[in-house]
Amino acid sequence: MDWDMLVAEITGRHPEIRLSAMFGMPCLKRDTGKVLAGSWKDGGITVKLTDVAQREAALTLPGVALFDPGMGRVMKEWVHVPTTQTERWVDLVEQSI
Repeated sequence: MDWDMLVAEITGRHPEIRLSAMFGMPCLKRDTGKVLAGSWKDGGITVKLTDVAQREAALTLPGVALFDPGMGRVMKEWVHVPTTQTERWVDLVEQSI
C-alpha cells in the first residue's frame, strides 16, 4: 500500500474525510478541518491517535514511534508508522477516525 491507495480507500469509505495539506504535507482531514493522518517525507505516515490504549498498542508495532516533525518536540498524540507497516495503515487511520 502507498499513500495514494490509502487516501482512495479511506475517502471511499468516509465521505467526510478529504485529501488536503498541512504545512506542505499531504494529509487527510475531516470536514471540520481536523487533521487525522499525513504522508511523511520518508514514505511513512503519521496518524493522530487520541485514545491512549490505541496509541500504546500502535507503539508496540515494530518501527512505530511517537512522531517528531524535526523540531525536537514529540507530538504526544501522533505516531509515525513506517513503510514496513503498510498493512496496518488503514486500520490505524480508521482508529483515528
